[in-house]
Amino acid sequence: MLNVEDWAEIRVMHRDGVPLAQIARVLGISRNTVKAAVRSDGPPRYRREPKGSVVDAFEPLIRELLTKTPELPATVIAERIGWPYGIRTLRSRVSDLRPSYLPPDPASRTTYEPGELAQFDFWFPDIEVPVGFGHTRTAKQLPVLTMVTGYSRWASAVLVPTRKAEDLFAGWWQLLGQFGAVPRLLVWDGEGAVGGRRGRRIVLTGDCQSFRGVLAADVYICKPADPEAKGLVERFHDYLERSFLPGRDFASPQDFNAQLQEWLRRANTRHHRTIGCRPADRVDADRAAMLPLPPVAASTGWRSALRLPRDHYVRLDGNDYSVDPVVIGRRIEVRADLDRVWAVCDGRVVADHARVWAKHQTIHDPAHVAAARLLRQQRLTVMTAPPDTDVQIRSLADYDAAFGLTEPVA
Repeated sequence: MLNVEDWAEIRVMHRDGVPLAQIARVLGISRNTVKAAVRSDGPPRYRREPKGSVVDAFEPLIRELLTKTPELPATVIAERIGWPYGIRTLRSRVSDLRPSYLPPDPASRTTYEPGELAQFDFWFPDIEVPVGFGHTRTAKQLPVLTMVTGYSRWASAVLVPTRKAEDLFAGWWQLLGQFGAVPRLLVWDGEGAVGGRRGRRIVLTGDCQSFRGVLAADVYICKPADPEAKGLVERFHDYLERSFLPGRDFASPQDFNAQLQEWLRRANTRHHRTIGCRPADRVDADRAAMLPLPPVAASTGWRSALRLPRDHYVRLDGNDYSVDPVVIGRRIEVRADLDRVWAVCDGRVVADHARVWAKHQTIHDPAHVAAARLLRQQRLTVMTAPPDTDVQIRSLADYDAAFGLTEPVA
């Protein structure tokens, strides 16, 4: 067989006007080979003659089974036809034949306009995170709230203490605030705190109606069993599993979020195959077409009002937090976001604690403990002090006279 080097040399010599006979004599090859090389459009390639396969004898049976059941697995086909060889050869032939018996099912490519939408969901990584007091919490207890915008594919995420409505909306507002704008459509997958579907109708919770009203944005709940409707955020979760999570350890929820934000900063500057550029290259146009953040922050997080009891502690998400005891018996408002817990009485902050992510803990402020001790001492002093009164001292003769014990003087 003529090698590529000789073929190239024949072409060059022929271009220079060297006669075919001379080319054949110089290179030591036949004239017919030289003629074939001159007429060819490409370099010579070795072509192996096709040989038969052990599957050929079984192909009619395979086609018969695929005609009845196009999606029949190769392992079942092997059993039905009595296949005596390795499954790999059969599986390859079934893969070649199956498309002829299945209707085409092309996937539609969805495109998004700038500012059009963002998809949201919870991600539950397979981790355990220390939360203090010797406790750890798993992914089911510490979800990660995620967001991906449609046009730019800009990704955001934050670990939140719970998936309860109070923390969901606080995390939702935090992600939008960090992004700096509000997509016109906010897409969720039937999260209970957000809403769901009744037939074809979308039903949002009261909290979600209030939240979207402040944002002036629409909220869409995906149909059941419709993964393509939230494919952006699902693929982002796969990316987190493959790229962010492996090989990492986390010392606390705060450490998890710090590492996550640093990774996101790099991830949003990497080339995205679908859009053909980096999310950072599109994010400005995406943000410019969105709704502005409302001038007044949305009311999110935990809120409750109560009269402070004598033990001057309030309970929030399974933990007790101390309050300044000077407001015992007065009405206070307890508030909390993802990071802090505080209490207000008549416009004055009477408690401010870092939020604890462990459960069933009592959190003391040393100033509150000292104030309670002082107030107890003052109250005991008032209760045990002797009365400040003057007592008249009478003569014993007056008592004798009162009881008739006096004798007449002789």
